[in-house]
Amino acid sequence: MPDSQPQPPHSPCPPPPAPPAPPSPPSTSSPGASDGPADGRPDPAVLLLCGARLTDGRTVDVRLSRGRIEAVGTAGSLAPGPSRGAGTRLDLGGYLLLPAPAEPHAHADTALSADSDGPVPYAPLDVQRRATEAALLQLGHGATALRAHVRVGDVQGLGALAAVLRARRGLRGLVELTTVAMPRVLTGLAGADGLAVLRDAVKMGASVVGGCPDLDPDPTGYVEAVLAVASEHGCPVDLHTDAADPARLARLAAMAGGLRPGVTLGPCSALAHLPAEAATRTADQLAAAGVTVVCLPQGGCGSVERRGTAPVRLLRAAGVRVAAGSGALRDVSNPVGRGDPLEAAYLLASRHGLRPEDAYDTVSAAARAALGLPEVRLEAGFPADLLAVRGDRLPAALSLAYSRIVIHQGRVVSRTSAVREYCDSAAAVELGLPRQGRGEVS
Repeated sequence: MPDSQPQPPHSPCPPPPAPPAPPSPPSTSSPGASDGPADGRPDPAVLLLCGARLTDGRTVDVRLSRGRIEAVGTAGSLAPGPSRGAGTRLDLGGYLLLPAPAEPHAHADTALSADSDGPVPYAPLDVQRRATEAALLQLGHGATALRAHVRVGDVQGLGALAAVLRARRGLRGLVELTTVAMPRVLTGLAGADGLAVLRDAVKMGASVVGGCPDLDPDPTGYVEAVLAVASEHGCPVDLHTDAADPARLARLAAMAGGLRPGVTLGPCSALAHLPAEAATRTADQLAAAGVTVVCLPQGGCGSVERRGTAPVRLLRAAGVRVAAGSGALRDVSNPVGRGDPLEAAYLLASRHGLRPEDAYDTVSAAARAALGLPEVRLEAGFPADLLAVRGDRLPAALSLAYSRIVIHQGRVVSRTSAVREYCDSAAAVELGLPRQGRGEVS
């Protein structure tokens, strides 16, 4: 049965420069690390991953140093050398080593609030605590970077954003938490205040401009306002929409086309209900505009009405970058939301017909690209953001990914261990299955 104990994560968000990788806890060892500490202690910046299996079937050693992959070699070829100051060693025998997932669509201010009596508590300490706990929970699942949508304006003003930004600072060195400012209304007389709050949110530290145009009386005007603020500050855009109106979505794509550093839409679940011709035409328009779509296969979120998953195969065939997010994490929109990127990949493979490799891409490479993060590959020179999952093949890892080791910026930041035992029986003895310890009820 899974018994998870997530540990600390790491790092800041996109706008501010990333700080140097903090010293790593006990981890792994690197050969010939002659530049280690002069006193002979292990160099905390060097971690050697031994005997890990890759998706291509190879078993390798991987040396990490200063937040990056320094070397990848056949198993045993990078064994720690005799030099003093060598780093630490982590045995990954029995684990599949993957680029770490990222979470492109979380709601930090409402996460873990499903059991609240009455309205979601928005007291700053409540929001900060929930945002921190949610980020650590998702880190334990493997996500070393998260994009959190936070409501601004209305009664909460900028209080929730300030609380999530404090949580981000507390998580530095563990997980990269990026914030998206989400105003409710931006047009007409009521929208003037929302627009002012949105600009203040960006100045405060929100690094992405977002919101839900479907909730504004003038959705096109809302998008124009968001794009204008994003252009002023050089921010990415991340908008919630059901995408139920193809004409409106086409206008949005036309307005967003070419905007740098990029536009993301999600969850776009209504695209799956459009006639095939209309859906294909819309997918082509999104691809031409360079828009990323984030689908939510684990459930929706409070900012959109329709549930379901965008037509991922259609979008990918049209050339649209498709990432998968978690959406609601145990709030009123989805009181059982897990926030697990591997579950999102599993659902895309099991229900939507994606190959396991393509499904995992939506929560790893595509999700990182949607967040503006550098690519991770199991090759020298790439960032050392990795996930080790018990298993030897990707399909099995997506099916039964209980035991996980998460590495961020070259150090182990979370471990989840699962042990399954069986009571005494003839079958258990014959097959050599693990049995319960003495004194336990069988």
